[in-house]
Amino acid sequence: MIGIRRTFKKMLRSYRTWAVRKKARSCGGILRVGGPVALNDNTFLGNNVNFNGLRIEGRGKVTIGDNFHSGTECLFITQIHNYDTGKAIPYDSTYILKDIHIEENVWLGSRVIILGGVRIGEGAIIQAGSCVVSDIPRCAIAGGHPAKVFKYRDIEHYERLKKEGKFH
Repeated sequence: MIGIRRTFKKMLRSYRTWAVRKKARSCGGILRVGGPVALNDNTFLGNNVNFNGLRIEGRGKVTIGDNFHSGTECLFITQIHNYDTGKAIPYDSTYILKDIHIEENVWLGSRVIILGGVRIGEGAIIQAGSCVVSDIPRCAIAGGHPAKVFKYRDIEHYERLKKEGKFH
């Protein structure tokens, strides 16, 4: 029974990886998909991208850099209803698209929400359960609702590991 479960999980991972490659506009060489992933067709993936569960809602452009890791149940929202200039209240049938840009070596904890118009800088870490509504700088560690920077990585250590090519 254990062997059957293991085989099924491996097949499911392979299928999910294939589906993500097929859906993404572009994708680097290494891709690992360990949980359910739903992308839009305006998604660009770097190399060594690791998904443990992520959903992109909306048609805005999403760019994810190299060595990205997501926890389970992450959500990116790339479009909003037109409530300011629309022809109805509370909103009309048009949408405003907002891109999301994730730079290289970013790690998102589980259940992170990222709203459109946000850029997450290189080497940033976003704490589980956070809602990112504004840009996060390079090597920042941020969390909360809305996410705020509360610490920075040890930049010297980060740069040394990067130079040595030590990526998970």
